[in-house]
Amino acid sequence: MEQPRDLTVEAPRAWDRPVVTVPVLACLSLVGGQLPSFSAQANLWTLGTGGALIWLGLGNRVPRRPAPVRLGRGAVWWVLPVAVFGVLEGATFALSAGDEFPTFSRLADPFLEDELVRSAAWFGWLAAFWGLVRR
Repeated sequence: MEQPRDLTVEAPRAWDRPVVTVPVLACLSLVGGQLPSFSAQANLWTLGTGGALIWLGLGNRVPRRPAPVRLGRGAVWWVLPVAVFGVLEGATFALSAGDEFPTFSRLADPFLEDELVRSAAWFGWLAAFWGLVRR
């Protein structure tokens, strides 16, 4: 007889601790940061790491953290800058504004030419994705 999921307690896994996951994410981001932007190797690395994290997130391989019951009142105000950012980025991309009104991703290109900065951006992306996997 199968027990209800909310009554069972999952034992913590040895690999699912920050002392293990942070160095793994750091190693993955260091490799990803060394690859040239928009190359076939970088695209395959992105698809491989993203696919592995999606696979972990969709299965029951990682213990879940409880989701917040309700967002606070201040969280609604974050929708406004995110919406403005999305509208500006989408409009400049769709209208092909070029150098007069560059997209934010085009403005970030000079910073991301350095491998160390690109590795730090990779680490941020992987850490955010890992946080989503844990939910």
